[in-house]
Amino acid sequence: MATIRDWPHRTPDTGHRTPDTGHRTPAAAAPPSAPAPVFGLSPDWLLHDGRPLAAATVLSHPEQLGRLRAACPEAAGTAVLAGDPCYDRILAALPHRDRFRRALGVAAGQRLVVVNSTWSPGSLFGDDDSEGDLLPSLLPRLAAELPADEYRTAAVLHPNIWHGHGPGQIRAWLDRARRAGLALVDPLEDWRQALIAADCVIGDHGSVTYYAAAIGRPVLLGAFPGGALDPDSPVAALGRAAPRLRPYDGLRAQVDRAVDRHDPGRFRAQAEHVSSAPGRSAALLRRAFYGLIGIPEPAGRPALLDPLRLPSYAPAERTAPVRVLSRLTDASGPPEIAVVRCAADDDGPGPGYGYGSGYGYGSGSGPDSGDDIGWDAHTSVHEDTPDPGRLRIADVIVRYAAADDPRVGPPAAWTAEVLGRHPGCALAAYVTGPGRCTVRTRGGDLLRLTARPGPDGRADLCDPAAHASALHAWLAGGKSVEEAVASGITVVTGRVRHGVDVERAD
Repeated sequence: MATIRDWPHRTPDTGHRTPDTGHRTPAAAAPPSAPAPVFGLSPDWLLHDGRPLAAATVLSHPEQLGRLRAACPEAAGTAVLAGDPCYDRILAALPHRDRFRRALGVAAGQRLVVVNSTWSPGSLFGDDDSEGDLLPSLLPRLAAELPADEYRTAAVLHPNIWHGHGPGQIRAWLDRARRAGLALVDPLEDWRQALIAADCVIGDHGSVTYYAAAIGRPVLLGAFPGGALDPDSPVAALGRAAPRLRPYDGLRAQVDRAVDRHDPGRFRAQAEHVSSAPGRSAALLRRAFYGLIGIPEPAGRPALLDPLRLPSYAPAERTAPVRVLSRLTDASGPPEIAVVRCAADDDGPGPGYGYGSGYGYGSGSGPDSGDDIGWDAHTSVHEDTPDPGRLRIADVIVRYAAADDPRVGPPAAWTAEVLGRHPGCALAAYVTGPGRCTVRTRGGDLLRLTARPGPDGRADLCDPAAHASALHAWLAGGKSVEEAVASGITVVTGRVRHGVDVERAD
């Protein structure tokens, strides 16, 4: 629901119309027995001196009209049913899901987990002790428990969170998660693209979570202040339909369960309440606007909405130390190395590295099944780690930059410099782009690693730092550079096999 009124003085918002959360604000002046006013539909919002403030109150669905008539009958005559332009833009962009995933650096076989919060005390980023204030602690745990090459994480925060606390404070609160690879999504432009790209959405009672459910994405509710919602609202119904996240249990198993067991029709009822006119909001809104100003619409010109932009390519770049488990899966054949990488906690190895008692990742084969026999561990550290002391114990040191970057490149010079400065490092890796890196071994070999493209000819977006760790594991296992150069290596991340060519760069 939206009201056409003094638009130039709007408070910070997403610029989209929600499917009406039915959120109730506290009614301090109301008698204890009186129902709390419905957010956006009560006389306090819509009337001045008993008369409607607006010439037109735009609604997206007749369900809202029914509640408007009940909550504020004086404003019912201003109602205009005009669909939802935000939802229409999302629907139009659904065919571009794969492009949006590639923009976030989501590789084949990876699952994108989008965490979002609206703004209120009971939200995922709120300070309600009963349900809120989970997000700052949840995000680092996701980074530590979800293997980096099998999952990508992104966060969408309501613009009022950014506005209320300030970008510097938000980035400081989420610093650990960002250094572990979390993407902070633009809250005005790119959050819709992230929803379209997502495999799972962890959210609350905000409209972003509702839109995710409406387009069929698996949803886990990390916070949901049901008592603050109109029980007859569509969002309250979503709270009854969607599963809850158990924030103190293992996160990977919950995410996988939500994805693997998701019924695409689970939230069909919620989708039907987003808009009564899918794909038609631009025409309906333009008709209403021109009617208000009393002139005819332009003849022969369709009413159109701006398409969602294609975000810039922004893969994960982890400056937090990364704990790597590796195993040669077939020592008798061509080089094939399984790799599991997780962000290490600032105070030590992250969850999931319980040697001798299984790894606790969930179900499946490899370390997530508790089979730790034959798995070796090493540490990979970005050169820009905030803790330089980590570089002294790093087995692999990584840098991301263009090959011709005059500040640190070329790769041959940087790798030699790093190995000279850090005698404990066994391999230096200079990542130059999607699927490409140059490495230098402690033995002096300068090698280029190039991931083979997929069947469609597109670049393999697996982080090349994983390829460098796989090569390190191969060499640490007593294997030779010549074997890797002769046939290349196969890097296994989860259920995906990545073919990587190895050539000398001297």
